[in-house]
Amino acid sequence: MDIQNAGPREPAATVGALATPALLLDKDRLDRNLARLSSRMAARGVVLRPHMKTAKSIDVARRAHPSGVGPITVSTLAEAEYFAQHGFRDMTYAVGVAPHTAERTMRLRKAGIDLKVLVDSPEQATMLGAAGRAGGVTPSAFIEIDCDGHRGGLTAADPKLVAVSAALAEAGVKLAGILTHAGESYSLCTPDALVVAAENERAVAVAAADTLRAAGHECPVVSVGATPTAHFAEDLTGVTEMRAGVYMFFDLVMHGVGVCTTDDIAISVLATVIGTKPEKGWILVDAGWMALSRDRGTAAQRIDQGYGLVCDLSGKLYPDLIVAQASQEHGILAIRSGSAQALPDLSIGTKIRILPNHACATASQHELYNVVSAGNDAVEAQWPRMRGW
Repeated sequence: MDIQNAGPREPAATVGALATPALLLDKDRLDRNLARLSSRMAARGVVLRPHMKTAKSIDVARRAHPSGVGPITVSTLAEAEYFAQHGFRDMTYAVGVAPHTAERTMRLRKAGIDLKVLVDSPEQATMLGAAGRAGGVTPSAFIEIDCDGHRGGLTAADPKLVAVSAALAEAGVKLAGILTHAGESYSLCTPDALVVAAENERAVAVAAADTLRAAGHECPVVSVGATPTAHFAEDLTGVTEMRAGVYMFFDLVMHGVGVCTTDDIAISVLATVIGTKPEKGWILVDAGWMALSRDRGTAAQRIDQGYGLVCDLSGKLYPDLIVAQASQEHGILAIRSGSAQALPDLSIGTKIRILPNHACATASQHELYNVVSAGNDAVEAQWPRMRGW
């Protein structure tokens, strides 16, 4: 047999027949999560611009926009190019622009893609204008606003805010509006705190937009977005659009924040038991950090979920069973420290499912989704994921 040219394996007909580790996507949970935020934003008159950085899949994007292509957010230009190939035209590249990315975005704009980029300095504005002139197109940019000290951007009161807007105008760049992200909301865990974070995100964004308008600059779009604040915002007055991504799948970090239940988590990693160490209280599986990612986002939360929570093949949680340790291709299942639960009797060959800490990081370890429905063992489809930058 010529192993190098053996070709891809035939897709498995059932979850139980899948080679492991494998990424599962429950489309019923996905659709429920999509509908939850979509209806919430529609009720508040705010455009939802889904962030595709989590899913990186045209099949998921089409479920997020079932009536046709709509506005999306991307985190890499490879994503922008991929979704453009599938007909999406209205995109925001929500990462600060650099010289090489400015040139690449202009090629997309010249191809008819309304790709808006992100700046927070006069230098970026000048650079973007030069790239636009070189490419024969007019760039469009958001000014990034820092609403909570989480990442880049300018504060709403920073004098440079108006200076950046003026630099954009001088460079021939269209000001799309302002954009902010309440990233610090990921560290919260009570409804009251999340409501406060959402209002702060809104108020800072609107204040920045008002500052620009008072200085004579149009600011048509006021864009906010983080999955926690999107679900806890009570008032979105002055906001025109909401960006969120992990809400499509949810994960254990979002569960710890208080945005979802474990029953809302739409992806899981299928793994197989490959050994037992009863004297150590261990069960070994064939999913290590290469399948799960090294993300330990729940370690800073009230409940540390290790590298993930463990379910049976149907998705039912084993009480207090977590992936306690992970090496490259091995995961060690153990009962959570302090629990009186007994280690389940899982024989070699038993398949289990692991709920991820961080959906974006775990999904990025895999090339495709094995699509399933709740309570059904059939693999209904395989949806490819794009990768790269």
